[in-house]
Amino acid sequence: MRIISKRDAVQKIVSTKGKVFSARFIKRTNGEVRNINCRLGVTKHLKGGELKYKPASKNLVGVFDMQGGEYRMIDIDGLLEIQVEGEGFAVERTVDEV
Repeated sequence: MRIISKRDAVQKIVSTKGKVFSARFIKRTNGEVRNINCRLGVTKHLKGGELKYKPASKNLVGVFDMQGGEYRMIDIDGLLEIQVEGEGFAVERTVDEV
């Protein structure tokens, strides 16, 4: 598994262009590690309205959880691993994050 930076991980996520990928990250709310199979660009389940903030401004990526059938936010700061097109990547952690 190759180690990549957070910025590179976000670029790989964006480059999926709607294809399913998986991510492992630490949830902001309770510190729990979460695994998710998800994709970008799903609009079928939207119920109207808009977010009151830009996810990128809070270091988040909005995705659709394929197992739960709901929209979720991935915390970029807590990102541990991603798997894109069958290739796994570990996300670089700084000393104070470990």
